[in-house]
Amino acid sequence: MFFWFAGLSFVAVAWVFASPAIDYRLVILGSVLPVAEMVAGGPWALHTLLAPVAAMTVVMLLWRGQRIAQRRWLGIPIGLFMYLVLDGAWARTELFWWPLFGASVDGADLPEWESAGILVLMELAGLVAVVWAVRRYRLVQPEERQLFFKQGRLSRAAMGPPPGTC
Repeated sequence: MFFWFAGLSFVAVAWVFASPAIDYRLVILGSVLPVAEMVAGGPWALHTLLAPVAAMTVVMLLWRGQRIAQRRWLGIPIGLFMYLVLDGAWARTELFWWPLFGASVDGADLPEWESAGILVLMELAGLVAVVWAVRRYRLVQPEERQLFFKQGRLSRAAMGPPPGTC
């Protein structure tokens, strides 16, 4: 699953934070990084609360006193947090709270959905979120799209209310 995590993370973070300074590319990257663990043989550290907390700590310490850099790089831990929420990883106690309940994650319940039909519906929901975001944040306009792809940002104008609203 890619669009479920990437699309919904982007939409949720852009909507909640409404910040033109966040690098939304890094939010998307953080939200799909844990999928690589599944390809590599199953869940491990990126499926735990420890990963985004550690990532946030590193960002805050590495760029201490540099608010713009911190705000930009916070996209990775925010994306990791979004993955945990969207995947329901928080419902698997031993995995989510690792290493508090033991050092091993072997045999931990995989945070996944049971049915292939549900997975398809989730991916479709993610695609709908991407299409909505492209329209809402005016990414159909070349200058907005260029700002997003080159800097990961959304302009202040795109973050404002949609055209035609009060």
